[in-house]
Amino acid sequence: MKKHLRQIRLVGRGFFRWGFTSLLTVVASSALFAQADTRLSATWQVEKYDIRVSLPSDDRSRNADVVAIVEVKNISGRPASSLTLRVTPFAEVSSVKVSGASIEPNKSEEKLGGGLSLQRLVMRLPSIAAGANVTAEVNYRLVIKENSGLAALSPSSSHFLPLSFWYPTPNSWFFPRGSDRAPFNIQVTGGQSALSSGSGSAGRYENKLFGEPFFLSGNWEQKTVGQVAVYVPQGLSADASSRAEELGRLYSDAVIFMSELLGKAPDVPLRIVSSRRGGGFSSGGTLIVDEAVFRRPKIDSLTALNIAEGAARLWIGGTARVDGDGYGVITEGLVRYAADLFIEEKFGRAAADAERLRQRASYAAISRRAPAINTISPLVDVYYPVVANKGAMIWRVMAGRTGQKEFFDLLRSAMSDGHTDLGEIRGRLPVDKETIEYFFDKQTDVNLLAGLPRVESGETKVALRNTGSIPVEVDVVALLENGQTMRTSATIRAASFGDVSFKTNSKLVRVEIDADKVYPQTDYSDDVAPRETTDNDPILAAKRYFDRQDFAVAEKTAATLLRGTPYVDELRVILGRSLLGQNKTDPARREFQTVLDDPLPTARSMAWSLLGLADIAQRSGDNGRALELISAVIAADADYGAGLAARNLRNRINTGSEVDASIRSFFTDFDRAASSNRKADLDNLAFAGEVTRFLSGISGSTESWRTTVKRVDRLDAATVLAEAEMNVRLLGRNEETGIAVYRLVRAGSGWRLMNVEIFEVR
Repeated sequence: MKKHLRQIRLVGRGFFRWGFTSLLTVVASSALFAQADTRLSATWQVEKYDIRVSLPSDDRSRNADVVAIVEVKNISGRPASSLTLRVTPFAEVSSVKVSGASIEPNKSEEKLGGGLSLQRLVMRLPSIAAGANVTAEVNYRLVIKENSGLAALSPSSSHFLPLSFWYPTPNSWFFPRGSDRAPFNIQVTGGQSALSSGSGSAGRYENKLFGEPFFLSGNWEQKTVGQVAVYVPQGLSADASSRAEELGRLYSDAVIFMSELLGKAPDVPLRIVSSRRGGGFSSGGTLIVDEAVFRRPKIDSLTALNIAEGAARLWIGGTARVDGDGYGVITEGLVRYAADLFIEEKFGRAAADAERLRQRASYAAISRRAPAINTISPLVDVYYPVVANKGAMIWRVMAGRTGQKEFFDLLRSAMSDGHTDLGEIRGRLPVDKETIEYFFDKQTDVNLLAGLPRVESGETKVALRNTGSIPVEVDVVALLENGQTMRTSATIRAASFGDVSFKTNSKLVRVEIDADKVYPQTDYSDDVAPRETTDNDPILAAKRYFDRQDFAVAEKTAATLLRGTPYVDELRVILGRSLLGQNKTDPARREFQTVLDDPLPTARSMAWSLLGLADIAQRSGDNGRALELISAVIAADADYGAGLAARNLRNRINTGSEVDASIRSFFTDFDRAASSNRKADLDNLAFAGEVTRFLSGISGSTESWRTTVKRVDRLDAATVLAEAEMNVRLLGRNEETGIAVYRLVRAGSGWRLMNVEIFEVR
């Protein structure tokens, strides 16, 4: 791979597709910061935000003007003589007023680790008594050089999410005892139609729940489904309309379900907003979904989980403020536990078990180095796998020992005054102190092991082991040779051994301890005897052989693991692809169709299953059907590899599409600008703030650049994907060729480059 093109390919592979959680991987810092700051307490608590935003009027400007009024309360218990506000370093602050008086703030950098920092504004004040309020008004200009999943300025769509640090607030978003959450007003002028959470319209919104300010602007078609407003990209198909209805009904059902657990639902508008970036974010009744969701055959598992979590957040962190040490196990873990319950109610136990397996595998990968959940800071790179996934498992244990109805009754009581924290909730749990302290205050040390079955005196015994520091109560499930299953319970003391007996004449072919996977563990692979894999993640165990193209072993491994986890569609996809790799088309077709018939598959599994069926259709000579399925894979935009493989298969069929003259003209101009190394001309052909690194990689280093557009896939009324053959020569290099896919968005009467989806040029 050539050095200069490597940068370009990274961009093409979605380098800029930062989702809401992607920043947290980059923000990793040492646990020392978390440990040192855990006991810090806040001086100021935000009572309300009032923010006015003016978006740029031209399509090249990278600035947004903001006036933010923050009302704060001194909660320290003693007089305060200074106020510190934190905001992004890209905010050019022009003035600050406190209680109407102009103050020149002391500006400094606050480094957080991982290359991340905040701008700190310190204002000296007359003494503010404990319990008193003060109001700060900050005028500033946001300078957004490069668009991301957290902040973007564009004539087609703009958005600012909380983790872009776009508004001033006293406590850091990574404060170990909780970031600032409060009711807020937002007014957005300029740009396209703006949306946020709360009541309002036309860019003015009042959110009465606790939340972090955010907004999006863009062009949508609104579809009302019951009490839910769904905002879909303009010009989508009838299938997209059906998907919008399904999403709206799902959100309504999730809110009804959560109200049965948590009490009467807050009276707030419910919105689902499509966006190319920021999918998964939710606050105050408004949640963002990836626009590609509307082009997929059905709702995928991650989208369903996000919707369920968005519903739970109406109460948890919404009607009730959550803060204090370990707050994330409530705002993330308890939310996820409730969402898992909804998935089980709506889509069945198998769908919920599949979600729990994904969460379990994510946590197990980092369990041995994860800090205790009560002391972990959001700056630690494993924060979300711990507080969300381990947290959900902890609440499952607590609810199991308390009784689910009783558990949610005490939770409602804890939130009834509009505030709660982990100390209050754990104090209400009727669970022994040792268990509570282990789960919340200590690192995970439980590992449960099952031994090989042994026949003794007409019954089969299985040895069990618990390496952890607490006793466990588990179910043990045996699979018999005749296909039947048997279940029994066991209690194993801390750091001790135990056993169970199965009275049967049939041979036990498989035994599993903690079959329902209730307990967080350091290793799940040894729960099964005979042991089937050494991986905590069964998907990785099968994929390893598939990636080596050892299809026979991959088939056997996937089939074996599916015996214990038949609900994991990712494993079934690997099985189908392994069968197809051996030309076993009929059984492969059955596996792919099973995935597509699943009530809640992952988006990736849908894409690869559609591609598998397309491959089978092409092999049987049904090119028309193959092309239909290939188009579905591309439209789904669910997986880079599946999209690239679909295009390669389509090219083997050797069909093209008519290319609009305006698109050919665009690339004629682009090739001319790239070959002549005119950076300004290249910039004019792209949306400002988009593909900046891609364009920088071309400019100044290109001898020749030739784009031959072969096919165009239309995504919506204003967006197309242009697939092209590339011939590129960089300075001092040999010519390289390959495939590229460009996302173009109509701007006026022409087109502009929005993103490079694929760049496989070698």
